[in-house]
Amino acid sequence: MRKLFCIILVSVALLGFRSDKVWKVTGTVTAADDGTPIPGVTIKVEGSNTGVQTNSAGKYAMNVQAAHNILVFSAIGFTPERVEVRSDTTINISLHTSGNQIGEVVVTGALGIKTQNRPIGYSTARIDNKQLTQAKVTDISTGLEGKVSGLQVNLKNNSVSKAYKLKSIPIITPTDPGNESYDKINENAFNIAKDNPLSTFSVDADGASYSNVRRYINNGQLPPADAVRIEEMLNYFTYDMQGPAGTAPVAIHTELSSAPWNAKHRLLRIALKARTIPEDKLPPSNLVFLIDVSGSMNEENKLPLVKSAMKMLVDQLRPQDRVSIVTYAGQAGIDLQPTKGDQKATIDSAIDILNAMGSTNGGEGIKMAYKLAREHFIKDGNNRIIMATDGDFNVGPSSNEDMETLVTKERESNVDLSVMGFGMGNVKDSKMETIADKGNGNYFYIDNIDEARRALVSEFGGTMFTVAKDVKLQVEFNPAKVQAYRLIGYEDRLLNKEDFNNDRKDAGDMGSGHTVTALYEIVPAGIKDEQVGWVDPLKYQKNEPTATSSSSDELLTIKFRYKQPQSMKSELSQAIVKDEPKTFEKTSADFKFDAAIAEFGMLIRDSQYKQKSTYDEAINLAKQGKADDKDGYRSEFVRLVESAKLLTKSALASQ
Repeated sequence: MRKLFCIILVSVALLGFRSDKVWKVTGTVTAADDGTPIPGVTIKVEGSNTGVQTNSAGKYAMNVQAAHNILVFSAIGFTPERVEVRSDTTINISLHTSGNQIGEVVVTGALGIKTQNRPIGYSTARIDNKQLTQAKVTDISTGLEGKVSGLQVNLKNNSVSKAYKLKSIPIITPTDPGNESYDKINENAFNIAKDNPLSTFSVDADGASYSNVRRYINNGQLPPADAVRIEEMLNYFTYDMQGPAGTAPVAIHTELSSAPWNAKHRLLRIALKARTIPEDKLPPSNLVFLIDVSGSMNEENKLPLVKSAMKMLVDQLRPQDRVSIVTYAGQAGIDLQPTKGDQKATIDSAIDILNAMGSTNGGEGIKMAYKLAREHFIKDGNNRIIMATDGDFNVGPSSNEDMETLVTKERESNVDLSVMGFGMGNVKDSKMETIADKGNGNYFYIDNIDEARRALVSEFGGTMFTVAKDVKLQVEFNPAKVQAYRLIGYEDRLLNKEDFNNDRKDAGDMGSGHTVTALYEIVPAGIKDEQVGWVDPLKYQKNEPTATSSSSDELLTIKFRYKQPQSMKSELSQAIVKDEPKTFEKTSADFKFDAAIAEFGMLIRDSQYKQKSTYDEAINLAKQGKADDKDGYRSEFVRLVESAKLLTKSALASQ
């Protein structure tokens, strides 16, 4: 009897061990046709909500219980794959393209068919067009929702979820962004060079818009037009260019060719490269983590991701650095007094115990963070607040205007404020961008842990250490060579022409090793073009032609101003661009890639200036511009454009 009891006890223990066993599964997902990695692939444990996405290199890692051992790999435009997890801890998958086909769907809207009264064994149902336009379907593998086209629907036998197999192609339409908010973008128009020869703007080194657009597309949705800021998409990527010589903090590079979407137009690329400070020469940091712990942050892609991101940053800190933590919900409080950067266990413990609950008094949190940063200010150091939030403030002063007033006043303390945005469904992009812009900081949107690693580890110097502040550009076009021009993007960074020489006028900053790119579309003089408007001759003034330098071979002059980090007086530099365009085939990989980004941005914005832009051309240009792509971000962009092409085609077909 005792022996039998021991056998039962051991058996129960083994069963319990098996049910609780957890494997860490890792691998890479590639395309079967060309072997390139696929970013944004969703890997879920079948029958649960547990899942992850592949990073820019197509890699993933997740914990899987032995009791739930089927993984489903799915991505837009690819046939899903189901894989059983056995003893292997490495599972590499190749997905096959599926064209426009999307497989199983669950009908969630009424089709006018009373299936509950039919026998389980029936196979098909005929639906008229009117009923189909009311049908709402959800793709099982991706979670996409939309309408369907075609008439025949097959009922799967013995399916509790009432799954249907559509013989025709489902129409996937963009879904409502929910409670997210974006500032309205009024696209830059073409300016007549003889009337407006000067174009002036502040640099923007942020990349938040790109990662946010990526989040939308990877979730099967086209982003709202106002979420697409083309300059931030351009500046998300790194480029191969030389830094400045001597003590100058910034170098300028230019390249001129034809515009892919209109061969009669020119495309000018202006690229700035900031000086890279060696890691052992970086100044000490006084960092204040300002963390939103309100109830809206109580989601997996918010506070838990914030904690992981902050720990990555802590790993980069040195003994001479200091970290404080301020949190805010209904009220603000100090969770960690200034702590040396080598006391990582203490800092990590303070991060670990954070929990989300309550309302959101972001204004009070910002004030407390600035106060703490000022009290421990490091002269000639990096004094910075890093705010992590979804931007959903609902207590105290909370409007964009309130935040602009508050941060503009507080930044006089020479403490910078960077913002990391998290979450989806209620992202207040407009508020977070305003805070970072007025706070002389960067704005990032963190959609996954790989993006956190990129912002806080791979680009640590550029993110945290300013080498040039208040950087402005002013381009003067030669009317003898240029009929009209258009700055692509930078709509919220435009400055008045007199602001260029005004050192009191705030502008964007550049960090160690940062690059900033701007594109101009140019209509050469003498070309009849529908993009260029015209007006009747003036009645009360003489309509004399403007004197131009027709003998000069100069197309334009670029001037840019910047201040050294500790200076209040700007320095001036300039470059001349001659009217000597390259053929497009001879342009650099970076030029081709930036042209692809601009074309893609205009397409997903449905820009009135997209002209002959196509997804196929953007994809082709991006492939030509991939270069060595050691981090895989450019390959990820190619896949993103391919997915957006499918989503756009589906959206158009449903109209």
